[in-house]
Amino acid sequence: MYTFFKQTHSPHSSLSYCSFLLHHCLSHKSPYFLKTVHARFLKLGLNTYTYLGNRIIDLYTEFGHINDALKVFDDISYKNSTSWNICLKGLVKSGQLDNACHMFDEMPVRDVVSWNTLISGYASYGFSSHALELFVEMQSTGVKPSWFTFSILTSLVSSPCHAKQVHGRMIRSGMDLSNVVLGNSLIAMYGKLGLVDYSFDVFFTMKQLDVISWNSLMWACCRADCQELALEQFCYMRAAELLPDQFTCSILMSVCSNLRDLEKGKQVFAFCFKVGFVYNSIVSSAAIDLFSKCNRLEDAVRLFKEHEQWNSALCNSMISCYARHDLGEDALQLFVLTLRKNIMPTEYTVSCLLSSVTIFLPIEVGNQIHALVPKLGFESDTVVVSSLVDMYAKFGFIDDALNIFNEIKTKDLVTWNTIMMGLSYNGKVSVTIDLFKELVREGTPPDQITFAAVLLACNYGNLVDEGIKIFSLMEMEFGIKPEEEHYSYVVEMLCRAGKLKEAIAIVKKMSYGTTLDIWRSILSACAVHGDLQTIEIIATKILERAPKTTLPYLVLAQAYQMRGRWESMVRVRKAMKNRGTKEFTGCSWVGIKNHLYTFESNQLQHYGGKDLYLLLNLLAWEMETEGSLSAINAVDWIKFVMQ
Repeated sequence: MYTFFKQTHSPHSSLSYCSFLLHHCLSHKSPYFLKTVHARFLKLGLNTYTYLGNRIIDLYTEFGHINDALKVFDDISYKNSTSWNICLKGLVKSGQLDNACHMFDEMPVRDVVSWNTLISGYASYGFSSHALELFVEMQSTGVKPSWFTFSILTSLVSSPCHAKQVHGRMIRSGMDLSNVVLGNSLIAMYGKLGLVDYSFDVFFTMKQLDVISWNSLMWACCRADCQELALEQFCYMRAAELLPDQFTCSILMSVCSNLRDLEKGKQVFAFCFKVGFVYNSIVSSAAIDLFSKCNRLEDAVRLFKEHEQWNSALCNSMISCYARHDLGEDALQLFVLTLRKNIMPTEYTVSCLLSSVTIFLPIEVGNQIHALVPKLGFESDTVVVSSLVDMYAKFGFIDDALNIFNEIKTKDLVTWNTIMMGLSYNGKVSVTIDLFKELVREGTPPDQITFAAVLLACNYGNLVDEGIKIFSLMEMEFGIKPEEEHYSYVVEMLCRAGKLKEAIAIVKKMSYGTTLDIWRSILSACAVHGDLQTIEIIATKILERAPKTTLPYLVLAQAYQMRGRWESMVRVRKAMKNRGTKEFTGCSWVGIKNHLYTFESNQLQHYGGKDLYLLLNLLAWEMETEGSLSAINAVDWIKFVMQ
């Protein structure tokens, strides 16, 4: 090949062979050979030819050498629209959106390919609003969108109304909606929004169907929680004599995971063996998720270990599996291994790790994962940021959680709910209510979790009037029907305030059966504020549902003792002993140097407790000498702990 350059004397006669050499560079994926060919082009003066220059730019961008591509672009004497579009595509592909926008503005002619390239770039890097603005600008310039333009837009929609507008715009633009690519995009668009009926409508209007069409429809059913319907579509697909691919099997695995149906999952897994998809990473990832959700951890681990080649999807599924089974240290170890193998984690993986940290690992590990977030480019991802807020809130570092929340530019409802729930659990009652009012002012509609967080704050802060007002607004103003959790918080709040009649009145309004937690709250309040008849009625209700629970016996025994009914008290204590009631033992844990130590009640003596008791005695003696009111209360508390 190199002797050709020495023998040829006519550059024009060499164009076809030059094209062959460039094709050779692509087929062998050799950037070094491309640079060699480019150097000879420069020597022979072929670098100024438009066709050859465009081919070299395309190859350099394919290999990720964008700077070399720009140099070739500058050398081309006559730059046609293809030259500009290829270079624009290379800048977008390399992540240089600012430079791509600058080149886009300098283009003498911008055709539909130019607009599609930049719109696609904005969409792929998460700038959906910019992509939509560019689409509007494209229409104002008179450039007619293509089917590819609309396929990009279908991936950007965020609401049913928006989806229908895009669909309507396709019809007005004269798009052939029977086109298989457009049809598949519409099915996926409606499926993402849970509008499975619309997905079926599009599916039935398509003249030609391929595997992607069926996969998109099954995914739409799965997404809309119509799992059995998704399985039916697979049967119809097989009846149409279409061969499923690895994505089909992955979707079927997800369906079985959502159903928690291990038997059907095994049938899908056996089918994967039959068609040779079992070691495909996409299928294996879905299978690991299936085994994990069906409590078959050993099968998930075995399947993972059978893979010699790891990739992001496979490792992410296994990390999530460990996290789901409360194996935080195993999840963290695998995460470190993936980083060492240059396997990039996803946002979901980091979120799972942060959730594991909050329960099983010390805060230092959470800090280390937090330090990785900006390095991985996830600092703007709402899922990761919400997990960070949740982690710091659960560790008690609520100020750090609030700082992270305040730095978020675009907050979704999950983020708002996470910080409000964290603030409530950390006793920041007024801040929680202020954030709730701010959320409503911004026009973001709250959901059940939002109201649960606010009612919990009102419960902890004894803000009865505020809590009742917010509780009444749920259904009247926001159309959200109260659930068991909301009733529980309100009843407990009223009981703590001594308003037993109001609490019982709210319980009677519940449209479904009262839970044990609500009856326990009322019974605990009755022990202080109630009469004996009410205590006996509620205790009986609890014992009918949970005969071995301790609380009703204890409250009844105390009530009989306070009223001097000694025989009744003895009878209740004897019944409690005969029924073998179970008491839940309190447990605390502390993380020290990557180890988790748990302490149950009466277990302190086993961990050097004598020294701790001596120290508590000294503190009690010193406080008693001070004689202050707060010191006396502290002494009582210490003596209670030492009993």
